[in-house]
Amino acid sequence: MTTMTETVTVEGDSLTVSLIVWRRFHRQMPRLVEEIYYINPGLAEYGQTLPVGVTFEMPIPIPRAQQVLDPITLW
Repeated sequence: MTTMTETVTVEGDSLTVSLIVWRRFHRQMPRLVEEIYYINPGLAEYGQTLPVGVTFEMPIPIPRAQQVLDPITLW
């Protein structure tokens, strides 16, 4: 299965991978930061804050279809 990615360029000081993910999606994205480090070997060598101009690939999560549940009746 092919995962879609987008190229991200760090454009500000004191940015972390988790902050970039938060600004992109405006919510928590479980396991996405770990996935970013996995598909970008060497990114962790920059340390916690990334220098301006660094580029990396960020996977784009595919939204899952929402499951519709049947209502529960108590009587």
